[in-house]
Amino acid sequence: MRRVCLTLPTHRACSGTIAAIGEEAAYGAREFGVQVHLLILDSSPEPVLAEHRAAVAALPASPGVAVHHLDEDEQRAFLREVTERSGATSAAADRLLGLMLPSRVSYGACTNRAFLIAQALGCTSVHRRDSDSRYQHLDGEPVFPLHQELAHLGRRADDVRKSATRSKLPPGSGDRRVAVAGGSFVGEMSVDVAEIHKLDPDTYGELIGLSLPEGYPDFWRKHLIDESFRGAGNGTFDGDRTTLAPISPMRVDMCNIALDHEVYRRVPLPPAPDTIGSDYFLLHLAHDARLPGLQHNRHIVNFHTAERRTDAGFLAYQLRFAKFLLAKTYLNAVYARTAEAGDALLDAGGHIRASVVAGYVRDSVALDRTEVAHRLDVIERAYRRLGGRYTTVADTLAESRGPLLDEARDDMADFALLMDHWEALADASAEAGLEQQVRAVTR
Repeated sequence: MRRVCLTLPTHRACSGTIAAIGEEAAYGAREFGVQVHLLILDSSPEPVLAEHRAAVAALPASPGVAVHHLDEDEQRAFLREVTERSGATSAAADRLLGLMLPSRVSYGACTNRAFLIAQALGCTSVHRRDSDSRYQHLDGEPVFPLHQELAHLGRRADDVRKSATRSKLPPGSGDRRVAVAGGSFVGEMSVDVAEIHKLDPDTYGELIGLSLPEGYPDFWRKHLIDESFRGAGNGTFDGDRTTLAPISPMRVDMCNIALDHEVYRRVPLPPAPDTIGSDYFLLHLAHDARLPGLQHNRHIVNFHTAERRTDAGFLAYQLRFAKFLLAKTYLNAVYARTAEAGDALLDAGGHIRASVVAGYVRDSVALDRTEVAHRLDVIERAYRRLGGRYTTVADTLAESRGPLLDEARDDMADFALLMDHWEALADASAEAGLEQQVRAVTR
């Protein structure tokens, strides 16, 4: 029986999301005859963790669904066994464990853990949701993205061409398997910058523009700035529409994504801490390698949690956004090379050549920091211009200038290191399995 991993990484209260994703898991198992491993990776503090345990215990038993709720101690135990099995030296194993389970928030690392645990569970795909999202409804029924993901992911592109609403496959890619299936979101912006736009549209454009590669004509640049972080707007689901094509990372969201194991078992995500957007790397890579994807319109509803509205939550999130803008100097250098390489990124079997990508990442570490330093100056001035509580962000950036510049570079070096060991870690995960943890936490 086909096994798939539906995962929810979280570090905050989301009992309602746990109940909803439990329904999606049951739907997938019932409608597609697959075994769904619902994996909740929980980094929440007590007593939130206790609330989540109660929410998991309240999930109704469903045929074909296995629920795994792992706190950080359980995740660490699994990862330590995997690093030891991978053949890494003791020093390297400790370093890898720190990259896979850092003490700070890491959007890439939490998904990397899901990838490895999915390998241990024998799953052929990972389907990710987020704690600050919920499902649309049609005629009173939830609209689950898992439907389109299970219907198309991993199948030969030419075999699903007729079932898609439209196809924009590049020539010669019809024999390749659908590597990514994804939708976007409706509702609030995925990044907390709406207030910046309201306060000062020019400053908003300046900051968002830093996320884009150089070289776009002004017209397209303005269009991309206007489109960024807005998802699918505020429309409502009224029926399925799908496009078979390499998926642009701007058209999907990581709260609504599924990846085939042939992608994530070869290349991980950047483990950069406190950096939003670090989890989109594989979407760029799959797009540039011209791997077929299935873009659908079962968009998830995005909302901002109350924690983001607090002073501490606001400051933390804006600093993560600033780190993302710094990281884009290095990431855009890598993306320029992957875009130029195109399907030369793939080996004869149509799989991503991880060593080539690792080389691009490692080369980026040597970039002159002048541009990164200039970006930080622009970001600091922009926040200071906004005034009010944004002044605190500017002050923090100024006080942390040296460490921020170092981290932006070092995060890419860490990513290259993780890539060097990743396939061994993925293989070790498959060998290790998850029997002990499953017995402890599976309902």
